[in-house]
Amino acid sequence: MSDIIHLLPDSVANQIAAGEVVQRPASAVKELMENALDAGSASIKLIIKDAGKTLIQVIDSGCGMSETDARMSFERHATSKIRKADDLFAIRTMGFRGEALASIAAIAQVELKTKRIGDELGVKIEIDGSELKNQEACSCSEGTSISVKNLFYNVPARRNFLKTDSVELRHIIDEFQRVSIPNPQVAFTLQHNTTEIFNLPTGNLKQRLMAIFGSSYNSRLIPVEENTGIVKIKGFVIKPEFAKKTRGEQFFFLNKRFIKNAYLHHAVQSAFEQLLPNDSFASYFLMLDVDPKTIDINIHPTKTEVKFEDEKAIYAFLRSTVKKSLGQFNIAPSLDFNQEAHIYNMPLKPADGIYKQPTIKVDENYNPFKTESLNPSKPSERELSNKANWEKMYSRHADNQLEFAIKKEEETQQTIHTDWDNELHESNKKTTYQLHNKYILSHIKTGFMVIDQQGAHERILYESFLEAFEKHRSATQQELFPKTIELNASDFALVKELEAEIREMGFDIAEFGKNTFVIHGVPADTVEYDSAALLEGLIENYKQNLLELKSDKRENLARSMARNMAIKSGKSLTQEEMNNLIDNLFACKMPYNAPNGKPVITTFSIDELDRRFKK
Repeated sequence: MSDIIHLLPDSVANQIAAGEVVQRPASAVKELMENALDAGSASIKLIIKDAGKTLIQVIDSGCGMSETDARMSFERHATSKIRKADDLFAIRTMGFRGEALASIAAIAQVELKTKRIGDELGVKIEIDGSELKNQEACSCSEGTSISVKNLFYNVPARRNFLKTDSVELRHIIDEFQRVSIPNPQVAFTLQHNTTEIFNLPTGNLKQRLMAIFGSSYNSRLIPVEENTGIVKIKGFVIKPEFAKKTRGEQFFFLNKRFIKNAYLHHAVQSAFEQLLPNDSFASYFLMLDVDPKTIDINIHPTKTEVKFEDEKAIYAFLRSTVKKSLGQFNIAPSLDFNQEAHIYNMPLKPADGIYKQPTIKVDENYNPFKTESLNPSKPSERELSNKANWEKMYSRHADNQLEFAIKKEEETQQTIHTDWDNELHESNKKTTYQLHNKYILSHIKTGFMVIDQQGAHERILYESFLEAFEKHRSATQQELFPKTIELNASDFALVKELEAEIREMGFDIAEFGKNTFVIHGVPADTVEYDSAALLEGLIENYKQNLLELKSDKRENLARSMARNMAIKSGKSLTQEEMNNLIDNLFACKMPYNAPNGKPVITTFSIDELDRRFKK
């Protein structure tokens, strides 16, 4: 029997490795830009066509390569970053495995032009699917330009799994930001289909963040800085009032390398304890600098997972540093120098020059035992106290009485429908009650039902938006004064992707310059909302839903808009508003659950109440 184990050809091995290193165009962008940083570039230009499917080009002003180095760079495990195993514990460069260029060249058509500083001529290399097609001297600028064309052209299954251009572009923007944020000393530009998305000049970290996310961040950033023997911490956190419901703006950089670490994220989140709104996440841009000997980054090909030698100590330092910065921001008083000068200029002596002994004034007509108020129309203090005590007792009783659950949901739901319809026939004006401005109580023949007002309104809005999508039309109310909304590049790309569906919901928006939309109209039922805040909330909820569930665009948008517009807990409702809410709820196809699956209605029977009072 012949031997069955054999070595794979380099081209096949490279394609297998490419599956780990290059998962989508954004992966190739990350590897090429990190190589440009390692070359000591002062400026890096990224050019993209068709979201990286047609072209990814990175042009840098780095040290360049010799002809031999340029050819060797496409070999597997060929690198200038390390020479021996011990070097793995002193890594300061972005790359070190020597797999990226070989993997990219295996699944694309690559053209490399490079020239070292001081050389007269550079070298041009063309590779097609790991096969060298051409190598020759050429005239080019100092530094390196590498073009990756037709990514995954020879792996059709992988190319078919790529998402739409807008989705892939958002991933590229994410990687671009992760490389550019920790390196403000380097100038970056990003161009997509002849449109310049980013032009980031050199500067400090705060200027870089403002250039990426907008000038409004100037007033949102809180500086964080601490220097310990274990870790140096520097960067910014976002003020609690600007926290978002998604994890989009959470950046950890370890020795200038973007990392993901849930343990350290918990440290920052706990530092914001009792400062953040419910279901919100802290936003931060934090740079950690540690001794490379105390970390292991050789865990995953993407290098975003890191092991620390003393993770608990870094957790403690990070939490306390962020907490101290938040404390300084919230507690430090502001000085009014005009007021201080006024205080110091006050005369030290009275105007008449005579010091008087302080006296105490007593109301001789006050009688502490008098129960009746001097003003008959005004209740006495005892009456007010009695009323307050009664209200306290009632509130404690009301908090404890709603603790039963439904046992047979289908039978109960049918009973609710029947009882509510019967009582509507008996009286056109039904009496309902609002509990703590959060729940609606209404009696039915078998007892009473409790409705979550926010969940009920979300269900009503959700089904109405789905119906609008099915009919491909929704009423639009034109704005008297159109508003502009400036988004970061990632959110702008997301709105471009969803523009058709957003219009179907009733928004009338148009692109208006770089990363900006102008809002000409909003859905007819939302005229009382701020149009810019409404669109921003829609985007935030949409991104949050992407993390929580897999659903199509329209369903996600309907859920997002319903959550954004629904009556919130704490809003007082009139009798008419409560009755209309209940009527519209029972007109829904699925009235018993909110769009997120949580129950909207629960019932309590007379028998349950009787048993409660017989104890």
